[in-house]
Amino acid sequence: MTMEFWTQLFKIIDHPTLRWVFVGGKGGVGKTTCSCSLATQLAKVKESVLLISTDPAHNISDAFDQKLSKVPVKINGFDNLYAMEIDPNVGTSELPEDYFTEEDGSGELATMGRSMITDVMGAFPGIDEAMSYAEVMKLVRNLNYSIVVFDTAPTGHTLRLLSFPKVMETGLSRLLALKNHISPLFTQMSRLLGMENVNIDQMTDKLNEVMPIIRQVNDQFRDPSYTTFVCVCIAEFLSMYETERLVQELYKQQIDTHNIIVNQIVYPDKKDCCRICLSRWKLQSKYLDQIEDLYDDFHVVKLPLLEHEVRGVDQLKHFSELLLNPVNPDNPSRSFVSNTN
Repeated sequence: MTMEFWTQLFKIIDHPTLRWVFVGGKGGVGKTTCSCSLATQLAKVKESVLLISTDPAHNISDAFDQKLSKVPVKINGFDNLYAMEIDPNVGTSELPEDYFTEEDGSGELATMGRSMITDVMGAFPGIDEAMSYAEVMKLVRNLNYSIVVFDTAPTGHTLRLLSFPKVMETGLSRLLALKNHISPLFTQMSRLLGMENVNIDQMTDKLNEVMPIIRQVNDQFRDPSYTTFVCVCIAEFLSMYETERLVQELYKQQIDTHNIIVNQIVYPDKKDCCRICLSRWKLQSKYLDQIEDLYDDFHVVKLPLLEHEVRGVDQLKHFSELLLNPVNPDNPSRSFVSNTN
């Protein structure tokens, strides 16, 4: 079973068609460290890797010890690893201006597009929030990156994020279906506001442009050859409960998930083990056994609790090796040493 487990992890890294990797779980379990480590390993074999933080409380800047923004920034020490931080809850107010302009940068839509689309989308619950997803859509359209890794927010926000493509497709389809009904009113309002050159076709054409991209991502998210979700948890009851809820919801949304990372495991030193360490190990052992029984068809990765925080490119590179090289419970200190240099 051990050999199969590690072979499968290598398949994730070397998968030829995988385009989307989501890393998520309960808050405080080490999702950011795991997603950064996974992106670091992918950068070894992929032409270009993009790491996106969708958690409003962004942490990948701290993990890499580098300032990031809402546009891709190359990570120091890498030639092909980029990262960005977006907030999927901000809606259209944070979309880049060029999303609303014509290709030649001209047209009335360039000046009124943001406010008009924002107002119209506000009439459809959830669509305004989902429109910020267009930043990700543009990455698909431009095909700039070989693979995209998402460092997601805690479970509830993540499930809503994964539903955005479907929400957008449904909402925009409803909006476009109303085109013939609202077109006369839109034309009259445009004349009253002195925008005779603007018509509803300009706006709907812009929406029609993004619809194929949304459908493509919606299909890819539900195709295991393109998308997989890596669950991160710790060996405690609340984290296990949250992980099971996440796995069930992912199955409902038809999103592949076959990998669980159990983080922060305390491997006691047999020669010098304190009472607290031994107590934590006994508690975690109980839940580790339950995880093995509950997810017998999953590939479970066990990562140790280190004596230091994992911060900076060098420490992330060292820690990422633990994703592919298992810790020896009989001699865990050897792994700790390799991560403290």
